[in-house]
Amino acid sequence: MSNKQSEEPDSLYFLKIVLFFILGGVWIAFDQTAGITKTIPIGFIVGLLFAHHDHFQLDRKIEYAILLASAALSYVAPLGLVFLL
Repeated sequence: MSNKQSEEPDSLYFLKIVLFFILGGVWIAFDQTAGITKTIPIGFIVGLLFAHHDHFQLDRKIEYAILLASAALSYVAPLGLVFLL
């Protein structure tokens, strides 16, 4: 019997990292009448759900870190996608 682990190619892993970085920067903003805008990091939440279903625990931790860094960076810097409702 061989213990063959399924490995993904490097290009697929890099694509997943890029997609998680983009997904972490997606926000939904609710415009208030007083000029205060409330935002929800919807991409971060959806990304957590996708990362939760990864088979490898090490990949999951890396994906969580990339999502968190992307959400924090898009919160303070003008990058990412913001949908106004």
